Amino acid sequence: MSEPASISSGIAARYAAAIFELAKEEGALAALESDIEGVAAAWGDSADLRDLATSPVYSRSEQEAAIVAIAKKMGLSALTTNSLALMASNRRLFVLPQLVSLIRDRIAAEKGEITAEITAAAPLSAEQATRLATALKKRAGKDVKLKTTVDESLIGGLVVKLGSSMIDTSVKARLAALQNAMKEVG
Repeated sequence: MSEPASISSGIAARYAAAIFELAKEEGALAALESDIEGVAAAWGDSADLRDLATSPVYSRSEQEAAIVAIAKKMGLSALTTNSLALMASNRRLFVLPQLVSLIRDRIAAEKGEITAEITAAAPLSAEQATRLATALKKRAGKDVKLKTTVDESLIGGLVVKLGSSMIDTSVKARLAALQNAMKEVG
């Protein structure tokens, strides 16, 4: 890991731990979870927010005022709003993606959940998602939250990442295996 990346991870980890513990003490983990999902969606959707968080052009006070206005417009809790304001005043908004990921992990661990990253060739129906979550719950022994993406290059099937294990049932992987087997024979 590069030094700047490890520094960012350390900064995000400290803020995530503090925010999570405060929310836990206040009994506001559900509100924090909702806030974090909102922040993640805003980060993904808004180039302006990413620019605000990462650009050195904005002063600390401009960043703080803007992030507080954004948080209020989004209806974020006081804890999240104040935390974002503190991060802005310390020029730490650039770690928001890592912060979101770390808080999601802490909330999932607190709830006894594990997240499975699913890559499918086509969008999963509600029934397919439910059946997959049930099967993965039996395997993991915990509630499983699905994070699904679509990759049409898989042709068919799924790639499932659950913890440190990966299950690849995609047609693309099977074709690659067949191609390798044919090279060995011929």
